[in-house]
Order: sequence, then structure tokens, then C-alpha cells
Amino acid sequence: MPDISKVAGIQYSDKVAQFIEISKGVGGNAVILKAGENVNDLIRSLYPDAKNIASNVPDITVATFSPDDVEDPHTLDGTDLGIIQGEVGVAENGCVWIPQNVRQKAVYFISEYLIILLDKKNIVHNMHEAYNQIKFSDKYGFGIFISGPSKTADIEQALVVGAHGAKGVTVILH
Repeated sequence: MPDISKVAGIQYSDKVAQFIEISKGVGGNAVILKAGENVNDLIRSLYPDAKNIASNVPDITVATFSPDDVEDPHTLDGTDLGIIQGEVGVAENGCVWIPQNVRQKAVYFISEYLIILLDKKNIVHNMHEAYNQIKFSDKYGFGIFISGPSKTADIEQALVVGAHGAKGVTVILH
């Protein structure tokens, strides 16, 4: 494997602004939680029709169940909104590193809509920096980069959003 430690990746004057712009460019959304604003109120305002809400994130009181309490991941079908914790955001491409921190990782993919909570101090410039920061938990050993909603295109280049995952992704930066 070549030594990439000396590769100088792209740098941005404002990582947060770049992350927000790229997130929108890939079909997602990124919003900043304002000082004094309640994250649960913000979530309710973004997804007022969500009924089945999955989350194991502490302080998320709008959740109606925890994916950690689910035995069979197939029962997650019908989840309107999944709320998960991200660890590292990447300004270069608007993606967020999600280590498996729930028992049923299917919640990342089966939820109709996904909210990723991310500390804006954890946004890095590029993938080189991101790879230097990611870690796998000893408990699960799985992680994924998520950038916007699921997208696929067939041979005729017809774009389909939400075919293999969430129809919409919102990153809440705090």
C-alpha cells in the first residue's frame, strides 16, 4: 500500500459552509442548530408527519423506539425517520462517517428519512483527514460514509432517489 500520509488534500476557508453547500448539492440538507434551540423541536419542525421514529441517541425525546430494542431488523420496515449520531463530516463531499453505534444497522438504510447529528467541530476538509480520524467500535466493527439520500441511475441515466436507502437526509450541525 502506498504511503499517503504526505498527500495534501484540498483545504477550505470555511469547512462548515462548504459542508452545507456540498450536502445540498448531493440532494441532502444541512442545518445549523442555533444557540438555545431545542434539537427535538427542530426535528419535529423538519419532519412533522413522522410517526415511527427510531433513535438511540441520548436526549432525543421525539424517538418512538430505539433500534437497540429490536430483535429482527426486518421489523424496522415502516420506520419514517431514523435519527443517528455522526462522528466525522467531510467538507469535500458532504459525507458523514457513521460508525455502527446501534444494534440494528438496518436503521441507517431502511428509514424513509434520516437525520444525522454532527458536531460541527468534527468537520474536516477532505477524505484524507477523515480516514485519519475514523475508528471502528470493538462492539460492532462496521461503519459507513453517508452523503445525502440514496441515489441510483439505470442504463438510461434516469436518476432514482431513495431506491436503496433514505429518500432524504438532513444533517443537523450543533
